[in-house]
Amino acid sequence: MLHSLPFTLSSLHTAYAEGLTPREVIGEVFRRIAVVDDPALFIHLCSIEDVMADVAALPPKGPDTPLWGVPFVVKDNIDVAGLTTSAACPAYAYTAEHDAFVISRLRAAGALLIGKTNLDQFATGLVGVRSPFGVPRNAVDPELVPGGSSSGSGVAVGHGLVTFSLGTDTAGSGRVPAALNNIVGLKPSLGALSTSGVVPACRTLDTISIFAMTVGDAYSVFDVACAYDAADAYSKPVTATVFGPPPAALTIGVPDASTLEFFGDQTQAEMYDTALGHLRTCGVSIVELDFTPLYDVAQMLYDGAWVAERYAVVEKLMAEQPDALHPTTAQIIAAAKTLSAADAFRGMYRLKTLQRVAEQVLVDVDLLCVPTIPTFYSLADLEADPITPNSNLGTYTNFVNLLDMCGMAVPTAPRADGLPGSVTLLGRSGADGLVASLARVFEGDSPSATTPSDPPAQSSDEIALAVCGAHMSGLPLNEELTSRGAKLISATRTAPRYRLYALTGGPPYRPGLLRIEKGAEIEVEVWSLPKPALGGFVAGIPSPLSIGSIELADGDVVHGFLVEAAGVQGGEDITHLGSWRAYIRDAHLTPTGA
Repeated sequence: MLHSLPFTLSSLHTAYAEGLTPREVIGEVFRRIAVVDDPALFIHLCSIEDVMADVAALPPKGPDTPLWGVPFVVKDNIDVAGLTTSAACPAYAYTAEHDAFVISRLRAAGALLIGKTNLDQFATGLVGVRSPFGVPRNAVDPELVPGGSSSGSGVAVGHGLVTFSLGTDTAGSGRVPAALNNIVGLKPSLGALSTSGVVPACRTLDTISIFAMTVGDAYSVFDVACAYDAADAYSKPVTATVFGPPPAALTIGVPDASTLEFFGDQTQAEMYDTALGHLRTCGVSIVELDFTPLYDVAQMLYDGAWVAERYAVVEKLMAEQPDALHPTTAQIIAAAKTLSAADAFRGMYRLKTLQRVAEQVLVDVDLLCVPTIPTFYSLADLEADPITPNSNLGTYTNFVNLLDMCGMAVPTAPRADGLPGSVTLLGRSGADGLVASLARVFEGDSPSATTPSDPPAQSSDEIALAVCGAHMSGLPLNEELTSRGAKLISATRTAPRYRLYALTGGPPYRPGLLRIEKGAEIEVEVWSLPKPALGGFVAGIPSPLSIGSIELADGDVVHGFLVEAAGVQGGEDITHLGSWRAYIRDAHLTPTGA
């Protein structure tokens, strides 16, 4: 059943091979978004008409379109042509003229963009609460912070709304939300994914990151997106290698007892110990390391020249509209005003020294395995202290980009209290394939994060009603349903026993769905309408339309709009288009109808 279909690549590829259409998948995406009903999740949600237009423009399915019909969302500091990029700051917002380099590659591979997601303003934060657009609700527990700065991107995948999402990662923003929402977070080697068309946080450290429900999905998206971009001065020719079983003998470095920190969370410590035990059963050698040099590197991220990189992005805005920034964001970035050019150079020199020390610590290990986060924080915790929890969440993430490492956060067996477990595997630049190969050994331990949001329940006081025209979601008459308390149940198609007509007259223009013995499948949406509201709704239906019984593609029968046979005389048969949306788009009509 479409409602329970996990939006993983393998599930979608199989479903498409068995006859499912991208139109049905996109309808289900919007149904799930309506069920989750989180007004802070998206900064811009595309209209279903625009996404359906992208569906109609999909290239043929084939080897060059490995993401054909795959829904995704992007963080709103990444450019999408024709849409606003805000970085969660309305005063900064602009309309992008071109797709970001990575967006272009994903769309060329057949991926379908659903919208742009919320974030910690200017990608400054690991908590996900620093946005004027509200706080997206954590997909595991709404009392927990969603994680940031890629908050909306993590939550969208955590709810199973889309197959994958793009975030960005400078200090852990592609990994912390993964841990908090029980999903995979891939942080590539610096330069592997172009940042052309991305609002910088720290230009020298930024990378686009990928959230997905499985390791394989995340790496497949990485494989498509990974390409050298001559227009990006920081792009590098990193090759996305094929990943498979991990090598037989790997040495994994972990923090020693003196540098392992959970801030008193013993349950998180037990989760991590269990995860390391799993690695040992896979033949991995565990070596304890003094992480002090890595933590010294991490300290540079907010106490040195790299805060000035953030300031360089918003200096003019802070001077002209100081109140435009979120108070916590402004407080953090304003620290750069006290730095001089000499401070910047001293910071760079110190980083080079610390990098050399860190190299000696890491020389005898293949990868690192760390807890993705040391503990969990609630929204109430952040209200009491907006700074310390954010800093603590970066314990095992802040040093990574400064050391030019790649990484992947992956769910593990859940904690004893039911909260999700997560570890991050870290490797040297270019080791993305090796990291992903080892990450897969944890997937059997973790409960699947692929279960989509449950459909809205239909009570005995409601009736299912199929609509095929302007009452569908996003079209002008949809309010006649929603104002009466109707809920979207599914976007689907009829059984192949109908023809669709554009009826004569108008405006308003109307479609007519006519049942015949042998016809075609037609796009419909099924809504659940309270029975007391049905009379008033039906009273407004104009002739020659009526309410009858409609057979759906899955064999279910529901009430819905039909047209009398006499009513199609003089009308245009548009059955070959398969939907009213396709007709009004092709005919350039105002989309008003039944």
